[in-house]
Amino acid sequence: MLKHVLNSRGELITNVADESGAPIILSQEETYNALKLQRQFDETAPSVFKNALGYEVNITTLYAISKRVVEQKFATLPPADYMPLRVGENAWSDNILTYRDYALGGDFEAGNINTGQANSRLADADAGIDSLTNPVINWAKQVNWSFAELKMAARSGNWDLVTSKERARKKNWDLGIQRIAFLGSTSNANVLGLFTQSGITTNTSLITTNISGMSATQYSALVKGLIGAYRSNCNFTAWPTHFIIPELDYDGLQNLIPGTVGTYPVSMLKYLEDAFKTATHNPNFKILPCFYADSVNNSTVSGLNTNIYTLLNYDEDSLRMDIPVDYTNTMQNTINGFQFQNVGFGQYTGPLAYRPLEMLYFTHS
Repeated sequence: MLKHVLNSRGELITNVADESGAPIILSQEETYNALKLQRQFDETAPSVFKNALGYEVNITTLYAISKRVVEQKFATLPPADYMPLRVGENAWSDNILTYRDYALGGDFEAGNINTGQANSRLADADAGIDSLTNPVINWAKQVNWSFAELKMAARSGNWDLVTSKERARKKNWDLGIQRIAFLGSTSNANVLGLFTQSGITTNTSLITTNISGMSATQYSALVKGLIGAYRSNCNFTAWPTHFIIPELDYDGLQNLIPGTVGTYPVSMLKYLEDAFKTATHNPNFKILPCFYADSVNNSTVSGLNTNIYTLLNYDEDSLRMDIPVDYTNTMQNTINGFQFQNVGFGQYTGPLAYRPLEMLYFTHS
């Protein structure tokens, strides 16, 4: 039978008697394994934690502590590469209202006049406006630490507690803005993402499978049809500047064009990009991969769960995301000189299509 006691340092000791009745003091590893085994048969036994997320790590005299700390990595994308971001304007507002101007001139030939008819009534030309409102979200998170935590963490020799906490909070902001930019908010239906805009036409007939898996005939029809579909959708008022596609499909576009192996050694990606540059008269046209456009990464978003391709015009008047207050820190402060805290805060909106006809979605399952 195991009996658990604490020594003067608060350490757990497991006493086990041998056949003669003499106590056996188990090592830490033996204690851990014993408790783990006991818990399988006794649900009231104390929980065992081999290594929690903290700065207490058990070592021996043969351990060497590396000078470098390995940091956690995350999947990242720069939203500004995919859509215009306006930072630092309209700070501390709760909504951003943008007017849209419309020309209401009517039919051109209605303005033709008959000079032989005196005082003939002239046709009217007019203008009108409407507006779109984009909600601004306030965000803030604090970090806390104590004098004791600083001293205990300092004993590790190469880990800065305060820097790590601040880095974690800043990364939380960066990843949050990134997800909002592409998928919108999970808690506020009025905060939209690049792939969850309302009023955007969705074409389901042109891209019915991954582009990288298309046959020569399918690929030829795609190259021929993409620009025409966009131009027709926006009534020939704009040209696309960016084609955003699922990353898993983008990776496969390094393959050569189907049926041209050995005769025209160019990748599917290069050919498609050159076709866009020629058709749009824009040498800076970009095809960009986005892992949020893969169905496996957007399946948690209501109504999405699809592979989504997007043609858009990179223009603030067409599409824009606002960051009225960029990530900012307050000064660290303390009331009692022992416990410290500070706050990181900011404001953001979701992207909003102000000219929805200048975006076009293509989807397939």
